Amino acid sequence: MSGFQTVKGFRDFFPRDCALRNCIFQNWRDVASRHGFVEYEGPTLESTELLRKKSGDEITQQLFCFTTKGGEDVSMRPEVTPTLARMAATRQRDFPKPLKWFQIGPCYRYERQQRGRLREFYQFNVDILGEASPAADAELVALAVESLRAFGLEPGDFIVRLSDRRLWTEFQNARQLSEEQSAEFLQIIDKMERAPAEVTNAKLQALGMTLEEVQAFIGSIDADHPIFAALRENLEARGLWQYVKIDPGIVRGLAYYTGTVFEVFDIKHGLRAIAGGGRYDNLVGHLSDGAVKMPACGFAMGDVVLAELIKQTPAAQERMERAMDQSMASDVYVIVAEESQRNEALKVITTLRQAGWRVDCSLTPLKVGKQFQAAETAKARFAVVIGAEFPMVTIKNLGTRDQMETTADALAQMLAELKAAPEYNPLLA
Repeated sequence: MSGFQTVKGFRDFFPRDCALRNCIFQNWRDVASRHGFVEYEGPTLESTELLRKKSGDEITQQLFCFTTKGGEDVSMRPEVTPTLARMAATRQRDFPKPLKWFQIGPCYRYERQQRGRLREFYQFNVDILGEASPAADAELVALAVESLRAFGLEPGDFIVRLSDRRLWTEFQNARQLSEEQSAEFLQIIDKMERAPAEVTNAKLQALGMTLEEVQAFIGSIDADHPIFAALRENLEARGLWQYVKIDPGIVRGLAYYTGTVFEVFDIKHGLRAIAGGGRYDNLVGHLSDGAVKMPACGFAMGDVVLAELIKQTPAAQERMERAMDQSMASDVYVIVAEESQRNEALKVITTLRQAGWRVDCSLTPLKVGKQFQAAETAKARFAVVIGAEFPMVTIKNLGTRDQMETTADALAQMLAELKAAPEYNPLLA
């Protein structure tokens, strides 16, 4: 065994792990496409200055950053929003508004590894740019909900905790907090749920207020507040408001949020947030030094917490296991029963593969029984036996154990008919 291990916080993806990842990606892509979003991608490496400008100098503590041989200060992306804002500012005139874009790819943060958090993770980023109405915020909340529903998660499995930064802007303005104090205050509120009450109270007192005062304000806000009216009406029309809980304690710690903010949490297992985001109307303008002003909102969903939640939820896990099995299975396993017919078998295999079938076979001579075992291991739906009777071949349905004969020329058509028939295909029954 090699003495080398994976770098801390990074992962190996063995075939079944990779199948899980790919099934998650496929669900994300399917749901985003159904909502009219198109996929984009940006570079994994970005200018450190871009990231610093978006989030401040403290962001460098979490970056995998280095200086290139050409003297450039670069970092592996910790998130994709700065890249999106840069891309939109550069070529936004080339696209009709609103931009409804999504991206799936790896991000990197140099932080302590823990449950639900790694240093390398995959993220589903969904954004709408160029639309200021609450309908855009509702579209994103709906997409986040439908993404989780696509994995078999139900209302009792997760909740969208929704707030609005404008509530806290009014709260801070009434207390005349400076810009620096405002940033500190939002960090306190963002961490309030996880921090001891006495610690939070001491920090708030340093800003001239108390925990009791903040809690009273949070308790005064509910789903009937007019700031949520348009969003609520939109989501109720979709039948999705049942997934939402108004929670002013959700503020999202980053300073650039300007309106609606939300985080998605599981209900039963105490995991980290599955997804989070909100409205950031000023970020594109900030990163373009005011050259482009564009309202925007978006959210991100990470694969690490999501995979943990799926594993903890039996119905979702069962659905995912079926999807993984299907993604890894062969359609057909060709059994070479007579080695003298191997060249003919290879012609059949090539024809089926060119027709779009997933076909496997033994690369070297094996006893027929061993080949059938290999077909079972490959989870093939059908075995095609090629022997001395060629061009007659035998098809065996490995699910029902039925078998029939046909000619090599008619094989693809026969397989297509069998695959489409529920009585021959337990996966479709």
